[in-house]
Amino acid sequence: MDVPEVDPIAAMRLVDESGAILLDVREDDEWAAGHAPGAVHLRLGRLDPRTFGASAPVVAVCRSGNRSGSAARKLAAAGVTVYNLVGGMKAWREAGRPVIRDDGTPGTVL
Repeated sequence: MDVPEVDPIAAMRLVDESGAILLDVREDDEWAAGHAPGAVHLRLGRLDPRTFGASAPVVAVCRSGNRSGSAARKLAAAGVTVYNLVGGMKAWREAGRPVIRDDGTPGTVL
């Protein structure tokens, strides 16, 4: 199943304009090192599409776009409107988007 892909700018537009959920499916250590502000963390291995309703689209993100692609396909198969963030958090950082730790201090992408 093909899932639409978005770049970091389009991803932020979806979050800002349609209330999309930015879903980070990386591992705990990757999340702790740094993530997008406002993102929701749920490791790929724990992803249950039934926990997502149809009310808001989802933008899946990982480090480079591979794991989030798997997550996006799984969500799409369950009827969730979902997009994959191409290039993942590496592209997010390269686009100048903020990366923070849980305490709000600047983070990094592992």
